[in-house]
Amino acid sequence: MLKGSCLCKGVGYEVDQLDSAIQHCSCLSCQKAHSAAYNTAAAVAPEHFRWVRGEALLRQYESSPGKLRYFCGQCGSQLVARRDDKPWVLRVASLDDDPGARPLRRIWDSHRRPWLADQDSLTAYAEWEPGH
Repeated sequence: MLKGSCLCKGVGYEVDQLDSAIQHCSCLSCQKAHSAAYNTAAAVAPEHFRWVRGEALLRQYESSPGKLRYFCGQCGSQLVARRDDKPWVLRVASLDDDPGARPLRRIWDSHRRPWLADQDSLTAYAEWEPGH
């Protein structure tokens, strides 16, 4: 079992298993919704997902016909998206636990931002840049 939550910890959930590979989505909707170059997600069957706290804090937004994005109304963290009769789409970065898997693919790469550099070629710091 995997546990996850929003930024303020007001909303919590549990996932029995991921039901698809983890993938990065660079579609324009994900970029705007997450204010990021891509969203990292995996499918989760509704029977493998449960809210454990803060369900009253949840808000939803229909970002495209039939697609509801659920987020914490207090801190704004996106947690899942869903469509009727389909697996939920879990925002993997909201997991508190390591899912034990790594992203296998990117989708909507045609929308990938040209300024997104290959992360392996960048200078990396464990936390902040020295002197920050």
